[in-house]
Amino acid sequence: QVQLVESGGGLVQAGGSLRLSCVASGRTVVMGWFRQAPGTEREFVAGISRGGGTTSYRDSVKGRFTISRDNAKNTVFLQMSSLKAEDTAVYYCAARNRNDVVITPSAYDYWGQGTQVTVSS
Repeated sequence: QVQLVESGGGLVQAGGSLRLSCVASGRTVVMGWFRQAPGTEREFVAGISRGGGTTSYRDSVKGRFTISRDNAKNTVFLQMSSLKAEDTAVYYCAARNRNDVVITPSAYDYWGQGTQVTVSS
């Protein structure tokens, strides 16, 4: 069982930046970030393969968000820039035991508790 702990959320003005971190208690393969706003379904934001050679982003964050990882520290990051009010959500870190980056939440095996990101307009 792998435990995931997110940090780095907060309140930021539109146009600002935040960096989310997620530390895993053990080795992980694919890591991903999802988000969920009130009244909506959880949606894929970004994912990264174990070696970092494959990344994937939802269209609305391409060019603004960057996912990266440090396997020596079992940590994945999400650098978020040019934030918009519509980015407001609880952001969740997830891990998958297979090395293909997919966007479906049910394909991920482990989840963190989430961290709130609020972007004021």
